[in-house]
Amino acid sequence: MAESAAPRVPLASVTPAIALGPLDGRYRGATAPLVDYLSEAALNRDRTHVEVEWLIHLTSNSVLPGASPLSAEQQGQLRDIVSGFDGDSVAELAEIEKVTVHDVKAVEYYIGRRLAAIGIENLTSLVHFGCTSEDVNNLSYALGVKGAVENVWMPAARNLVERITAMAEETRAVPMLSRTHGQPATPTTLGKELAVTAHRLTRQLNRIEKTDYLGKINGATGTYAAHYASVPTADWEQVARSFVEGLGLTWNPLTTQIESHDWQAELYADMARFNRILHNFCTDVWSYISIGYFKQVPVAGATGSSTMPHKVNPIRFENAEANLEISNGLLDTLASTLVTSRWQRDLTDSSSQRNIGVAFGHSVLAISNVVKGLERLDVAGDVLAADLDTNWEVLGEAIQMVMRAEAIAGAPGMENPYERLKELTRGHRVDAARMREFVSGLGLPADAEARLQDLTPGTYIGIADSLVDHLRK
Repeated sequence: MAESAAPRVPLASVTPAIALGPLDGRYRGATAPLVDYLSEAALNRDRTHVEVEWLIHLTSNSVLPGASPLSAEQQGQLRDIVSGFDGDSVAELAEIEKVTVHDVKAVEYYIGRRLAAIGIENLTSLVHFGCTSEDVNNLSYALGVKGAVENVWMPAARNLVERITAMAEETRAVPMLSRTHGQPATPTTLGKELAVTAHRLTRQLNRIEKTDYLGKINGATGTYAAHYASVPTADWEQVARSFVEGLGLTWNPLTTQIESHDWQAELYADMARFNRILHNFCTDVWSYISIGYFKQVPVAGATGSSTMPHKVNPIRFENAEANLEISNGLLDTLASTLVTSRWQRDLTDSSSQRNIGVAFGHSVLAISNVVKGLERLDVAGDVLAADLDTNWEVLGEAIQMVMRAEAIAGAPGMENPYERLKELTRGHRVDAARMREFVSGLGLPADAEARLQDLTPGTYIGIADSLVDHLRK
């Protein structure tokens, strides 16, 4: 019998800790900015922020008899708990949660421990006053998602669209053979096709920028029951509304125990649509690379294949495709599940929302890869031109349309234009000489014939060049 293999070092015990997933391992460089908004630590910092601001809000507005407004120094010291939230804070919260077995309660105790140093230990019972955990959680998630969209995802997406827009403008007049159903079709320009993608992506970004990030702070079933039982003289709806809006969120006046998450579903659907358009762009660029329309600029020292040294693979676009698909799998799940909650509350959203950062991370990673991929592309103008020159049959559309127009104008001999061009071109390659010979035998008026004789596949692009201007309008 073979000797038993020596026991392996358990990698789970290695320090620093080894990431289970690629977003915190291999791809950490691209996704790290999201940690400030969508990690568990960021969620706890936002929870701390919400609890601190709620305490300040209640005292500043004299909502509870006996709770006087805090001094500016005391308010600053409370807010320092949030601004100074660090690795030690994360570790301390983890220790508290081991006892409470409740993450929001741990935050409440974490803040309570610090009130004595500020001289307001008498307000310990005001921390988390009138709140259910979801009052804190929904606001914290809204702040985290809003921050991630506005400060990480949106700038990355806007930068990508600007790159595509710049490419569209640079190549606006570069003629290119179109392919509808994969077959040669009416020519366009490379820039106009890039502009189509930029325009589509921009529409989605404009929708995302208009997102309403909703929040509520109205108690265990959304009725302010505990609030009015304890302090019946306060205008709790106004207190809640001013607090939520003061956080930079939109107040939701009607909820169950949870804020309904509909705004999240709307946002994730728009982000998923952006991802899908970008995925379509990746597959198109990959295909253009495969037929030689784009040349890939080799990266010094990089290896395309472990056995084929000539290869420069379109890995950035392939990587982006995969990450967009993973992102959308999560975004679609979040959008469809978060809008549902049994009766006044179930806890399915708790586990679901912990994956928001993962969904964002794969999208950010994909965007990063597309930008890097575009930076390594050169347009192969000679290949584009050669492809056009071997497909003169695409001018059949132009010729039969000119014949139709001349027939309406009264020119004789223009009968059956479509059928005559179909006989000439369908399933046949037609070169320049044959096409011009055909045009000269049609008996067209001199000006119409001259227009067609001057036309080439490379000039049959309509106003494609000027259409790119719509990107800046």
